[in-house]
Amino acid sequence: MIVEKLSTNRVKYTFDVTPHEFEHGLDHAFEHVQKDVEVKGFRKGHVPRNIYESKFGVESLYEDALNHVLHHKMHEAQEHPDYEIVGQPKVEVDFNAIKRGEVFQVALVAPVKPEVTLGQYKGIEVKTIKTDVSDSEVQAEIRSLLTQNSELQPKEGSLNFGDTAIFDFEGLLEGVPFEGGKAENYSLEIGSNQFIPGFEEQMIGMIPGDERQLHVTFPEKYQSENLAGKAVVFNVKLHEVKSKIEAELNDEFVKTLNKEGVTTVAELQANTRKTLEDQKKTEAENTITEQVINAVLAQASMDIPQEMVDEEIAHAKENVVNQAKQYGLELDMFLSLSGVNKDQFEKQLQEESYKRVKTTLVVEAVAKKEGLKATSEELVTKYDELSKRYNMPVEDIKKYIPETALENDVVLNKAYQLILDSAVRK
Repeated sequence: MIVEKLSTNRVKYTFDVTPHEFEHGLDHAFEHVQKDVEVKGFRKGHVPRNIYESKFGVESLYEDALNHVLHHKMHEAQEHPDYEIVGQPKVEVDFNAIKRGEVFQVALVAPVKPEVTLGQYKGIEVKTIKTDVSDSEVQAEIRSLLTQNSELQPKEGSLNFGDTAIFDFEGLLEGVPFEGGKAENYSLEIGSNQFIPGFEEQMIGMIPGDERQLHVTFPEKYQSENLAGKAVVFNVKLHEVKSKIEAELNDEFVKTLNKEGVTTVAELQANTRKTLEDQKKTEAENTITEQVINAVLAQASMDIPQEMVDEEIAHAKENVVNQAKQYGLELDMFLSLSGVNKDQFEKQLQEESYKRVKTTLVVEAVAKKEGLKATSEELVTKYDELSKRYNMPVEDIKKYIPETALENDVVLNKAYQLILDSAVRK
């Protein structure tokens, strides 16, 4: 095998194919096609090799035979210690040079894990993010709890922002009702922006029994293409107006929240403050982590083969498709309900996948430069953690996650933590 590095992420493996290797491939190819061959005078699947070759020519077996040979050559290339193949290689072969009984050459041009040139990865400077919680923030959070636990009660008078309307509606496009545009006794909080722009505002001032025509225009990027950007009329009839009666803040209300160890207003205030502090600390750490990693990535350089990104995109897309299936939805509908169109989704997948691949490569390079290793004790601890998480014996976990994979995971986590721990907060 001759190994030639073509670029930072492409390697060419050139092999001699011996007569013995090619004959083995031809034997395999004939076994593969024999069961479907029909020749007059022989039962299907029982045509002798010499009869087959005289009728169809041995050349008809060349492609399948070559694929069999290349399968073995690919294993040989993957075992080369200097490069890690990360995608399907391209085959280079001159079919005119293939002659039975003679040595000929084939080559595999494969994408390999690229060289990474690290920049600064220790001592990255980031600004400290304040995580103090003010009294007004605590009060606002408790006010939100009171609102969430408010009750709707009938209201006299006209409909206003914050009120809930119980009404019938029917939408008309050019005077004709359209699908999905009709409902009876629909409940809508005015100001919640659940309906298209202008709908809720035009209901303001209505009183029970009123009927009104609302003139609105669907957004240009509305999920139903037949309605996107179209002006329509909604006929509405208001039946009832309800308003929220907010719960009263007292010890009895606090007890209804069923928070462990929280039974009084004072305890709720303390618990709320701690919860907000924990949230802010988590958000601050996440923000700082992202800033540090982004800075390290910006200073590192590499030529990532698109095959690595494509594989990551495929995995990410599969996860989204499976998530959609859990809701019984096709991908397009799931994206539409998430407020994302297909082009945006594809672009987002590309950007996020590229960043994940680059992050992994950079962290691997840091681990290599720092000479980080996983100790036997760390592997034992990690297997124990996985055993508890999945409620499976360690020996069963090892069947799915070999020690080499776990070792790589431990080393990457060490390198990742080293980058974060060395960051300088100002």
